[in-house]
Amino acid sequence: MTVAACAALVERGDPDRFLAVLAAPMHVREQLFPLYAFNLEVARAPWVTEEPLIAEMRLQWWRDVVENAASGAARAHEVAGPLHELIRDFGLPVAVLDKLIAARRWDIHREPHADRAALEAYLDDTGAGLMWLAARALGAPDAAEAPIRAYGWAAAAAAYLRAAPALQARGRQPLPDGMDARALAGEGLARLAGARAGRRAVPKPIAPALLAGWQAEPILRQVHSGPHAKAEGLSEFHRRGRLLWQGFTGRW
Repeated sequence: MTVAACAALVERGDPDRFLAVLAAPMHVREQLFPLYAFNLEVARAPWVTEEPLIAEMRLQWWRDVVENAASGAARAHEVAGPLHELIRDFGLPVAVLDKLIAARRWDIHREPHADRAALEAYLDDTGAGLMWLAARALGAPDAAEAPIRAYGWAAAAAAYLRAAPALQARGRQPLPDGMDARALAGEGLARLAGARAGRRAVPKPIAPALLAGWQAEPILRQVHSGPHAKAEGLSEFHRRGRLLWQGFTGRW
């Protein structure tokens, strides 16, 4: 039950967030690695089995972990233990953690999102919720929630667009009827602009929590550039350069 174990999980399963944490100051890594390891465990729970009931049980196990940790009854697990300490020491909102887990039930089944509002709620509960949790772990005030969640939503939309081909290959329909990738990218760019408009409410020490969204804008612009454009990601040179710039300047 160590932060090092959480870091190793993130390095293997979520390399982009791993790089984002490495670009953050050393003193915040103990907060970010357990949270990102928890997110990874929850995100992959629906995909490790073909049996929907087993996947549901895995997600319920994590919901129980969150509920028990909040009451002081932590479980002996390499991620659950450090997560318990985060909840206890930094007052992470249990409702946000629970919504993040519950939203992943969509990944278990093959039905598409019911409508645009359902997809937007999914991205809010997963990506936006995770970024707000990271910010709270670094001491973000309540006044910073709106811009941080907006930035997290934009980052989640970019990541979702990148994942869309893999979702389709697994028999999922990523976008609801009547919505295309360009529309989702446009909404992401709008929320990114809204986040930046409220940037003054976010104290500088919280900036490391936002590093995970460093690729959001170029990917969203890439998809929004034309009706057939795809989220192909950035070259390694541009990825590293953009992350280093955001980490050094604290601007997002």
